[in-house]
Amino acid sequence: MLQQTQVERVLVKYEPFIRLFPGFPALAAGSLDSVLRAWQGLGYNRRALSLKKAASIVMDEFEGSLPSSIVALARLPGIGPATAASIAAFAFDAPVPFIETNIRTVFIHFFFQGQEKVGDKEIISLVEETLDRNDPRTWYYALMDYGNMLKKEGQKAHRKSAGYRRQTPFQGSLRQVRGAILRLLIEREGLSEHALIDLIDAPSEKVRTSLLALTREGMVRESDEGYTIA
Repeated sequence: MLQQTQVERVLVKYEPFIRLFPGFPALAAGSLDSVLRAWQGLGYNRRALSLKKAASIVMDEFEGSLPSSIVALARLPGIGPATAASIAAFAFDAPVPFIETNIRTVFIHFFFQGQEKVGDKEIISLVEETLDRNDPRTWYYALMDYGNMLKKEGQKAHRKSAGYRRQTPFQGSLRQVRGAILRLLIEREGLSEHALIDLIDAPSEKVRTSLLALTREGMVRESDEGYTIA
């Protein structure tokens, strides 16, 4: 949930989501429609699909227990090397280095003053060198809180990262159209392409492009009755 979404927005959705899906069995068995409904408001709905797929893999391949191996975690849908390492650190208190935006902010602020385009390879070596291997979870909590504090104070150190990209505007984007389609299909199944174009305030080509992408990703499906959540 925290991938590309602010903590304040996640806090509102996390507990209700966990009440509905308290563990891997409930999430794997739940319908995609119910998962997406609980996810509404967080954006990037593809993450919800990945989370449900990951729960099914955990049930089928790992007897319902999340694997602690970074290699195994990185094989789950929607999880790359950095997220796999962060899960290992927080869920299993493993002393593994990883970087996210707040960590990046702290290290650039203190170790790369006056530099631009700082690469993650330069940062990760410092993270590994300074990592508290006896209590990595608490160390990361403190580090990320510190980075968040720096941002709130107006520090823009993370923008000096070589990988920094300003987020594209949401208004009028394909992300907005995709979200609108899913919201409509959660409430009203069996809408045709023509009906969706009429209901969504966006160019018809964006609606068609979004429908094709959502169908290809397995988020929605088309039948003689129209489009539904897959």
